[in-house]
Amino acid sequence: MKIQAKTREQFKHFLPITTRWMDNDAYGHVNNVVYYSWFDTVVNEFLINNRVLDIEQSPVIGLVIETQCNYFASVAFPDTIVAGVAVSKLGNSSVRYELGIFKGDELQASAQGHFIHVYVDRDNRRPAAIPDAMRQLLISIQE
Repeated sequence: MKIQAKTREQFKHFLPITTRWMDNDAYGHVNNVVYYSWFDTVVNEFLINNRVLDIEQSPVIGLVIETQCNYFASVAFPDTIVAGVAVSKLGNSSVRYELGIFKGDELQASAQGHFIHVYVDRDNRRPAAIPDAMRQLLISIQE
């Protein structure tokens, strides 16, 4: 089964990101590991800027337990990309984020994927319920 590139309309929150010279690899395009950094950046920017995650003091933290990415078109420095995020599944202590990377104004994703956060107690690292304020925010970007 061939995976189709998603479009911008399938995402709910967006963050422009400027590529850096060091993002390019020996083949002249952004290295695959950088895409995972962009995924992490757009999710955490959304949570932090909406004040539902304090990376130093929140009683629960999200640990990534699964991640995946498909690539459709190259991106290279000095491109500006836009990272999009939506929530496809929201459980008691876990959330699956759908992520898209768009080059400039393009409507189809250059890359897309997902990652799953499991929320755990900061101290004992045992699964913990997603706090109500965070849950409400995540619902706001649910597909």
